[in-house]
Amino acid sequence: MSEPKTLPTDASVEDFLAAVEPARRREEGRVLCALMQEVTGETAVMWGPSIVGFGRYANVTANGKSADWPRMGFSPRKAALTLYLATTDETEDLLAGLGPHTTSVACLYIKRLDQVDMDVLRDLCVASRDEMNRRYP
Repeated sequence: MSEPKTLPTDASVEDFLAAVEPARRREEGRVLCALMQEVTGETAVMWGPSIVGFGRYANVTANGKSADWPRMGFSPRKAALTLYLATTDETEDLLAGLGPHTTSVACLYIKRLDQVDMDVLRDLCVASRDEMNRRYP
């Protein structure tokens, strides 16, 4: 059985964000980091080489394997900001008011933070936090 590849590290979140290119994505990463830290009350931790995570929980996959994963997180990737948030009953309604974005199974993708409603994004983070606290007390 292989070990999970995405694990918390001792790498500096500040150093990671300082090296993100382009500069706009770097600043967006800093904004997301501050937002998620404020919402979760958790210190930002690097998970693997490119995910900034907050808190942790034991995620059990469909095949029954368990691995730690951040309760909330993001990665400032070149193509888009990738946010890792729990879905809730409110998610669909909130996403309708967010602004330009795409989604996949467990990710929210935002190309430009300045084009989304930051109050709605904060509400999505709060709903995600509350859902994770409910599922994994």
